[in-house]
Amino acid sequence: MVINNLDNSDYGQIKIADEVVGVIAGLAATEVPGVAGMSGGIAGGIAEMLGRKNLSKGVKVEVGEKEAAVDMFIIVEYGVKIPDVSWQIQESVKKAVETMTGLKVIEVNIHVQGVNIDKENKEEENIQRVK
Repeated sequence: MVINNLDNSDYGQIKIADEVVGVIAGLAATEVPGVAGMSGGIAGGIAEMLGRKNLSKGVKVEVGEKEAAVDMFIIVEYGVKIPDVSWQIQESVKKAVETMTGLKVIEVNIHVQGVNIDKENKEEENIQRVK
């Protein structure tokens, strides 16, 4: 586990684990409309969708002394505009991480791992096929 040290010589040091930054980023991403869930990444496979129980899954964080880079592995809802959802995730994650940790987020990379087709869309497609 990598710990980020924020130097504050007057009172001591603040240490933030990479996993904490990952949880903050994961929560911010899942709150964006159009995000179906987080993917475990390439190793976890596309089918592995995770809920709020393990928000650091699907998030890779690289933290320097004062900066952070975040990679998000997401699954989007069918029918959304992927560039728009991705931009909203980037803005939301950047704002949340910077506000809560004081780190400067230099990049938020979005990796779309899949598209979630909900049951309603599947039922509509089946009805149309029967007709």
